[in-house]
Amino acid sequence: MAGRLQGKVAVVTGAAPRGEGVGNGMATAILFAREGAKVVLVNRSAERAEKLAKQIKDEGGEASVFAGDVAKADVAEAMADFAVKTYGRLDILHNNVGIGGPGTPETVSLETWHGVLEANLTTTMLCTKFCLPRMKEGGGGSVIMVSSIAGALGLMGSAGAVAYSTAKAGLHGFTMSVAADYATQNIRANCIIVGSVNTPMVGHLGPEARERRKNMVPMKTEGTAWDIAHGAVYLASDESRWVTGILLPIDGGLVALRTWPR
Repeated sequence: MAGRLQGKVAVVTGAAPRGEGVGNGMATAILFAREGAKVVLVNRSAERAEKLAKQIKDEGGEASVFAGDVAKADVAEAMADFAVKTYGRLDILHNNVGIGGPGTPETVSLETWHGVLEANLTTTMLCTKFCLPRMKEGGGGSVIMVSSIAGALGLMGSAGAVAYSTAKAGLHGFTMSVAADYATQNIRANCIIVGSVNTPMVGHLGPEARERRKNMVPMKTEGTAWDIAHGAVYLASDESRWVTGILLPIDGGLVALRTWPR
């Protein structure tokens, strides 16, 4: 069903992947455009974002590029202004910027800790801060956060990732706070909890690690960025007009289901 986002303007941060393949932001931007949204592609690398914009335009969609580091307040504000100046309104914010970093509480460096929290949490706060007034001007909107099972589960057997897990868990609280504060203003806030998907971010793990990740999923399959993007389209669309404050796992059942000991 095409046209689910017709007439809407969407900002997708971290839109272009850092490596080969389709990342969550890229898939979401493409599906948003296919459903009729005008999409602002936000990326630190203008080159990668321009490549994605061309792909969207070649399909008949509409997209523009805003290059900059939205961990900086003035850049995040300029991004929101750019969306409105370019397309006249702002309806959807998809907060997809995120990085990981190694370390347990004993081994993580302060540089890694601050960098991971800034990339995952500060960017989300700043982009939301400056997009909310534009959404209010347009009569409402949808804010989507992108979290991870690392923020919802303790993952035994993997390398320490205390900064990443903490940042992603923080997005859950951020989502609930925004949902509560703006529920009466027709602005919805929801969070996707991403499971074991095959994206450029995990491409370095290799086939054996991917197989282990797949086998821990109750459905015994590996997710893709498109699975995440389909969930984002629903949360961005008017189909979810009565949905706010949810943490939506898209993970093949990993968060909800467990193997019963036999």
